[in-house]
Amino acid sequence: MATLRLRIPDYLHKMAREVAKTEGISVNQLITLAVAEKLSALATESYLEERAKRGSREKYEAALAKVSDVEPEEYNRLD
Repeated sequence: MATLRLRIPDYLHKMAREVAKTEGISVNQLITLAVAEKLSALATESYLEERAKRGSREKYEAALAKVSDVEPEEYNRLD
């Protein structure tokens, strides 16, 4: 495990301490979770961008054409 010295503004440190206390975890755990969450979000964004590049309007429309054109049941209506 690596050790990282981190300089953050006092107000963020105070907020982190308060949230960590509320969550019943250490500030270290809170920061670790926050970094993991951010990295996961960035990785997901990159993954979706790559998937979008492989998509095609033609395949999308072909899939939609297979969907039945029927009215939804009464309990499933939005109006």
